[in-house]
Amino acid sequence: MSSATPEAARAQAEPRSAYRLFRPIGTRWMDNDVYGHINNVVYYSFFDTAVNGYLIEAGALQIETSEVIGLVIETRCNYFAPLAFPQAVEAGLRVAHVGRSSVRYEVGLFGAGEPLTAAAGHFVHVYVDRATRRPTALPPALLAALAPLKA
Repeated sequence: MSSATPEAARAQAEPRSAYRLFRPIGTRWMDNDVYGHINNVVYYSFFDTAVNGYLIEAGALQIETSEVIGLVIETRCNYFAPLAFPQAVEAGLRVAHVGRSSVRYEVGLFGAGEPLTAAAGHFVHVYVDRATRRPTALPPALLAALAPLKA
């Protein structure tokens, strides 16, 4: 049993300096829910958009032809402040762990120009052979793309 109090274990908003690279994310009218802010499920779409957009631009992922693809096996998000359309969002990226066939990406979502995360989370990709869906070693192009994101 952990000796940490629930308050000590609670996630905290992080500064921009905790992330290695930033990508803009546009919000849409339909992202807002009836409470006037972006719905929680949309944050996971932002995570996917930020990471996969980066991998495509870095030449590590060709969504229709890559022999190795990443499947999400774990995800989490902590929310600290609301975001809402038409607000611009900036996604901070970092890589917390690289295994033989897996990567833990961490993403911080910031309101444009804000110093602290409005939400922060992670997801783990296990990289598999597209045809067999069996885990495979990370390809060199992916490892090269991950290098500047390592925390």
